[in-house]
Amino acid sequence: MSYSCPKCNNTTYETGQMRATGGTLSKIFDVQNKKFTSVTCKNCTYTEFYKTKTSAISNVFDFFTS
Repeated sequence: MSYSCPKCNNTTYETGQMRATGGTLSKIFDVQNKKFTSVTCKNCTYTEFYKTKTSAISNVFDFFTS
């Protein structure tokens, strides 16, 4: 991945993942059906989030492990 921070133009970064709930039923059953990948600049810590797809099996796994 060719990355350049939009704030400081640094080219070093780290990535991570975050999951979040969507609607009311997701919150009630504690199912995290929204998944995001983060890209954080190692210099200024500016972070961007990109939505990624989740599979049905990962949502079922989240339900039973919550």
